[in-house]
Amino acid sequence: MQVSEAIRTKRAVREFQDQSLPEEVVHAILNAGRRSQSSKNSQAWQFIAIQDKEILKALSTCGEWAGHIAGAALAIAILTPDPTEKFQRLFDAGQAAAFMQLAAWELGAGSCPASIYEPEKAREILGFPAEWHLRFALSFGYPLETEKLTATPKKGGRKPIDEMVHWDRW
Repeated sequence: MQVSEAIRTKRAVREFQDQSLPEEVVHAILNAGRRSQSSKNSQAWQFIAIQDKEILKALSTCGEWAGHIAGAALAIAILTPDPTEKFQRLFDAGQAAAFMQLAAWELGAGSCPASIYEPEKAREILGFPAEWHLRFALSFGYPLETEKLTATPKKGGRKPIDEMVHWDRW
């Protein structure tokens, strides 16, 4: 799959088959995040890869719309140092998230980001140190609706480019 095709066809998947992801798929997803670019090559992130069903269920309660994590085969919590100290950290974490989601899509797995609105509750569940912060996690798995992988893009799903691009000046 070409990168442009992955970008064009990628869909959010919130319902997953009750099937684990092969180890090589999990490692490919994590490696894509590890390889993403970051400000000054700081690589200021840590990933917690979660496959335990009880931990997935517990983490899914840490965000109002994070319920999809409970049914995932894998969730990846993306931790950063304090994002209020340096705004690039969340941008860099977002790039890692995008790379992981595109890698998963190429391998036939769906994904969806989840905002973590209760980060201290998530810290208790996942046991990460105080100097690390969790603002979002990703769910991964094989789509319950397998046709999502091959569905044509929805018409009208995205604003036309001329409504959001300004050339040289506003």
